[in-house]
Order: sequence, then structure tokens, then C-alpha cells
Amino acid sequence: MSVRTLPLLFLNLGGEMLYILDQRLRAQSIPGEKARKDEWTDVDRKRVMNDIITTMFNKKFMEELFKPQELYSKKALRTVYDRLAHASIMRLNQASMDKLYDLMTMAFKYQVLLCPRPRDILLVTFNHLDTIKDFIYDSPGIMNQVDETFRRLIDTYSCLSDGEFQLIRQTLLIFFQDMHIRVSIFLKDKVQNSNGRFVLPISGPVPWGTEVPGLIRMFNHDGDEVKRTEFTTPGNYVTPQREGSFGLYGDRVLKLGTNMYSVSRPVETHMSGSSKNLASHAKENIVPNPLAKEELNFLARLLGGLEIKNPSGSDTGFRLNLFTTDEEEEHAALTRPEELAYKVINIEATQEPGRREELSCILGELEVAEPRPASSGKGEDLLALMDAL
Repeated sequence: MSVRTLPLLFLNLGGEMLYILDQRLRAQSIPGEKARKDEWTDVDRKRVMNDIITTMFNKKFMEELFKPQELYSKKALRTVYDRLAHASIMRLNQASMDKLYDLMTMAFKYQVLLCPRPRDILLVTFNHLDTIKDFIYDSPGIMNQVDETFRRLIDTYSCLSDGEFQLIRQTLLIFFQDMHIRVSIFLKDKVQNSNGRFVLPISGPVPWGTEVPGLIRMFNHDGDEVKRTEFTTPGNYVTPQREGSFGLYGDRVLKLGTNMYSVSRPVETHMSGSSKNLASHAKENIVPNPLAKEELNFLARLLGGLEIKNPSGSDTGFRLNLFTTDEEEEHAALTRPEELAYKVINIEATQEPGRREELSCILGELEVAEPRPASSGKGEDLLALMDAL
């Protein structure tokens, strides 16, 4: 497992989340002069996007995120996006939050599978950040936060070897391996089968720096080419025109990670048979994890300084529905397999030592074990961060 994977996973999933929210907010927006108090306007949309991006690229949060560390569990990472999605006036109920997370994870899984080279995962990340900057082009303060993360990515990953990027890619694929959620966009484009598994193309551009397959060269002991043999291939391969830019600005060439929702079309998610029976072959957290409480405590300390924007007065905020109708949303909540359901963790972090550890639990009761010894090192910086807030 690579200890450099978490920032790439978080930023790419966060980028997909922003794409989806922007598309749904635009679809539900009403012109300001015609909108009722409980309806979305374009001003509300911009406010939500700005608040979430500001929270997502919080400087202290990024500093902790980029420290070498193993990936969190799926459910622990999910709590981060629950918190992030509610960092503004927007509110999502259980079913819509489940659908949002399904769309995020399946989109990025497909991008990782299609990357020509493991190093190109960094270009996918840059595409997400480039598009995020388009969302906040008129907010220079937030733009600076994103640019700072850009520079941190370049400093951290530009010096890694191809082998290290391959390990990052394998770590991501292991994280996604049991997720087979069917998404209408992928089904309509015939890039996903009815069982939720992706169909990988056998044609297209080859990775930068490689040659189109179809030729075998043979060399003698002096290194001189002595024979060539051609063979036919089932795919139609082409050589890429140029390599994508790994700089702060530039043409990424690779289109993976760009906003696939910029063209308006409905997006639905459906549980595949293998996912509905997930408990039979991947029962994560069915047996209580003795480190679960501690892991969530680390997340609480990490997120403790990220303030949720609570609407003033008795207003509970604007509700966003990721389904076509309220009836579909209610039906999805009722039919969601129990082993795939999540509950939002309400994280409360204060300066009072006795209250810092307060956390709700996901998936019902979690057995709480004693924390790992301080000598393990993990989380000590997060404790220091919490004390400084």
C-alpha cells in the first residue's frame, strides 16, 4: 500500500462531488426575482460551491492530508464527504448523499482504470483542480487556496518514480475493487456492463513514450537489430501527439477527470447484484474493527477546525435532491441495502478535553477499544492541530 495515495483519492473524489453538485444546483435553480424563500437561486449555487471549496482546500487540512499515511477505510473516508457536502447552506438527506457518493466513486474508479500510465493519475487530478478553479474564477482568495494545493501536488509527486505511481494506482484499485454501482451515463455509453463492471477499450492512444503494438524486433548479442516481425492487433492504436503538462498551467491533453456533467443529461445509480450481496464477500465492519473509534477520532481532530455553515434562525438550510422526484428519493432510501447504508457522523470538536472525543458511530454500535499506544505515531500531529484550534 502506498502512503502517498490519500491526497489523490480525496482531491479526485472531491472534484467529482463538486461536478455533480454544480450540475444539480443549476438544474434546480430558479431566477432570483421569481424564487420563493425555499427555492435555489444562482446566488445560492455560487455560495454553496464557494463554501465547499473553501472548506475542502483549508490550509491546515491540506497540510495534514499530505502527510504520508495509509488510506482510511471506506466508511471513515465517507464521513469526510458527509461533512464536506454539508459545509454550506445545502442539506442532503440519506438517499441523496448515498447516490452522490456512488457517482463520485464510480466516476473516479473508471478514470483510474483508463489511465494510460500510472503517472497520468496526476494529470487526472490536475484536470479536476483546473475545473474547480473555473467554479471560483471570481473569488481570488479561494483561487489562491486551490493554487497552493496545486503547488503542493507538484512538489510532492513530480519527483516520484514510475514504480511509486504504479503502487499508488494499485492502492486505488484495491480501494475500489468491491464497488460495482451501475451508473446510467456509463450504461448508456456502453462502458459499463449490467453487473456494474466496466468495459475497457482495446483501441485508442497508447501511453506516452511507448510505441503502437504490432512489431517485434530481435537483436543479437552486440545489440544490433537483426530481424523484424510484424503481427496484427485487434485494436486500432494511435500514438499521442504530445505529453500532458504537469505544470501549474498548461494543456493536460488527457481528458479523464474533466466534467462529464457539463452536457446536461440524467444520471441514475443502480445497485448491481454483486453489490447488493456485498456482505457475502466483503463484509467490512460487520465484525467490529477495534481501531474504528480511534480512526474516527483522528478524523474528528482533522476536521475539527472546518466549520459547518449553519443557517441563521430556525431555517434548516436548502435541501438538494439528487433524484428526479421526492418519491424516487424516498424509494431509494427504503430499498438501500443495510450493509451499504451510512449514517452521518456529527463531529463536535472543542477546546474542552472531555468533549473532543465525542462521536456518533456509523453502521450502528461500534465496539470501542483502547487507542493504540502513543508510540505508533499516527495521529500525534492531528492532536497537536486540534489543540492549536
